[in-house]
Amino acid sequence: MADVLSQSQIDALLNSFSAEGSKAFEEIEEQAKEQKIKNYDFKMPKKFTKEQLKVIDGIFENYSRLLSSFLTGLMRIYCKVEVLQIEEQLYYEFNNALPDYVMMSMVNMGITDDDVMETNCIMEVSNPIAMSMMDRLMGGAGDYVDQNRDYTEIEVGIYSTVLNKMAALLKEPWGTYIDVNPTITTIETNARVMQTISPDEVVILVVLEIELKGIKNTMTFCIPAMNLESIMSKFGDRWSRTSKKLDPKKEKERRVSLLDAIKDSDLKIDAVLCETKLDLYDVLTLQVNDVIPLNMPIDKNINVKIGNNLWFDGKLGIKNNRKAVKIDNIYKDLGK
Repeated sequence: MADVLSQSQIDALLNSFSAEGSKAFEEIEEQAKEQKIKNYDFKMPKKFTKEQLKVIDGIFENYSRLLSSFLTGLMRIYCKVEVLQIEEQLYYEFNNALPDYVMMSMVNMGITDDDVMETNCIMEVSNPIAMSMMDRLMGGAGDYVDQNRDYTEIEVGIYSTVLNKMAALLKEPWGTYIDVNPTITTIETNARVMQTISPDEVVILVVLEIELKGIKNTMTFCIPAMNLESIMSKFGDRWSRTSKKLDPKKEKERRVSLLDAIKDSDLKIDAVLCETKLDLYDVLTLQVNDVIPLNMPIDKNINVKIGNNLWFDGKLGIKNNRKAVKIDNIYKDLGK
């Protein structure tokens, strides 16, 4: 019959298990710190992959360079713009983090593709940058004074012009993937009034850092994830990679079909006898029966060009009482 454990033995056994368990948890925490493991929120799974976020990052990197040049020219002082971060978030989290008075505008992307839903995003400029820009535009040095006040009608009128130009700069970076025509539809100075996006809707926040005369602060684009998914579905294969090799036979058939489709196109062919230079006085004094000497032997072939490219050379002659060129050499192999 098995021995019965005493209470002290049971306590010692439980203590050993708890000590080993705590030690195991400590090892897991150390591994997590070393590997930089992030907590995953299963209630709000991520909608975009890293590859998709890289595409968005590339678009706004190009936009940052355009915006930097625009602000530098507008303010007459050096401005630096760069992408700070891109993240997914709920709209109410973004809206609640904003101050009461802020310069916000609704941007209609103006996408003409019928397969893409209408997209409106929010462009928010932080108060330090907005106030510094206003001081510079009104003739000041571009200094920022912390003021907790609403924007005046004059300031909003000036900003409407500037924000429209800033939104128009989005056309070129996005144009690589989809045709857009961004325009400002609404400007608000109270963050709580802007309720065009549902509070529980997932949005993509693109945060740009603007440095203006020693002042560093942010400018944020808030794009609804549902709309962005609709846009990215049109160019999803642009970042997909394939290791499939092209079939030489099919590639040759494709090339032949393309050549057959364009072989009836009209092309302008120039037979160039010679090129020479004359003084303007000589040209103005030319008379009938005057002779222009050419620096070219009579037995040398003339050049035959298609467009600006030299393709053939040949001999000048007459056929059926018409001037003609007999092809002697081909400089481009049309069969490849």
